[in-house]
Amino acid sequence: MMILALILFAVTYVALLALPKYRAYIALGSAAIFVIAGILPIGKVFGAVDWNVIMMILGTMGVVSLFIDSKMPALLADLIIEKMPNVKWAIIALALFAGIISAFVDNVATVLMVAPVAVTIAKKLKISPVNAIIAIAISSNLQGAATLVGDTTSILLGGHAGMNFLDFFVYHGKPGMFWVVQVGALVSMFVLLALFRKEKETLTAMERQKVTDYVPTYLLVGTVLLLIIASLLPKDGVHPFVVAHINGLICVTLMLVGFAYNILKTRSLETVKVTLMEIDYFTLLLLAGLFIVIAGITEAGVVDAISAAFVSVAGNNIFIIYTLIVWVSVLLSAFIDNIPYVATMLPVVGGIAKQLGIDPTLLYFGLMVGATLGGNLTPIGASANIAGLGILRKEGHEVSAAKFMKISVPFTLSAVTSGYLLIWLLWR
Repeated sequence: MMILALILFAVTYVALLALPKYRAYIALGSAAIFVIAGILPIGKVFGAVDWNVIMMILGTMGVVSLFIDSKMPALLADLIIEKMPNVKWAIIALALFAGIISAFVDNVATVLMVAPVAVTIAKKLKISPVNAIIAIAISSNLQGAATLVGDTTSILLGGHAGMNFLDFFVYHGKPGMFWVVQVGALVSMFVLLALFRKEKETLTAMERQKVTDYVPTYLLVGTVLLLIIASLLPKDGVHPFVVAHINGLICVTLMLVGFAYNILKTRSLETVKVTLMEIDYFTLLLLAGLFIVIAGITEAGVVDAISAAFVSVAGNNIFIIYTLIVWVSVLLSAFIDNIPYVATMLPVVGGIAKQLGIDPTLLYFGLMVGATLGGNLTPIGASANIAGLGILRKEGHEVSAAKFMKISVPFTLSAVTSGYLLIWLLWR
């Protein structure tokens, strides 16, 4: 069964890379085969899907659609055009802006917020938005590991290791993940500057766009604040369903608030209908299918077998085990969703540390750097990448894996290498 699951998994991801227009159908078809073949029991299918992530993406898409209609992204684009001398610096500014937001908000939500600004700039200058949105996606993935609320994997680490929001800044008297990520961000920004050195089109200041409605902006800011607050609130006495789905519930609720506001304002359902039509259901179906596929290979023991190989290969050499955890995580996360991978590996890494009699923080942080940043290598390695490419597809741009990786590979390798070295120096 394990061999069959591994073969099916490999075929699935090759197809996903080769046929980007059909990724949702490939993922759902593969998920169906995993169930039909008996690899994943049908009773576990519903639970395999991370509904918190699905709801969060759905809700954010709705709020962002209203945000775009309010003309606020166009105003932000005008402000950036005024301050930046050329396209290269505009892309860097957007990537940094996305990174700042992503340190406190899920990186998929960040891409959905910031990408419309890049699209608006590209339309005004009549250039391709591809490079800018790829930079935004990979920058948001990088910074997602900086704080407890930045990414689902960070939330998983916090829950497993008992870490709170401030522990990501200073942990046991030493610099935490936040500072490791910032060093990686600094190094990778120089990489982006080199990659986009030829993007010298001049940005010409234009008349500033007037915002038609500030309520969607308030909803978007409210989403950010509520996600942060939710991460800090005590969970004792709260229903388990609410604890597990709080981010998704916040995003969907604010989307519904936006719908209700528009219905009361316009006395019509037209805006709601348009917004529902603009939601990228293709991306939602793709993610749902991938969650089931990953659950299938986990059920078959493929992930456990890979995890067990760490100890058997490295023995008791801490440096080798640490190196394997980082770089094998980079490789695996380039092709599989890092949420189930991190969820599976956290107890494994904790067990390895216990066997070796060492502080598990070194291995925990190494896992985070490898698994979170490693997703940047390929178009399907992280949900934010999928969301970014989904936006480009809606704008008529199909991005090949080669085009994406021309930017993502040097960016990722520079960020991971700097994080890998810094964590070893701080926590060995």
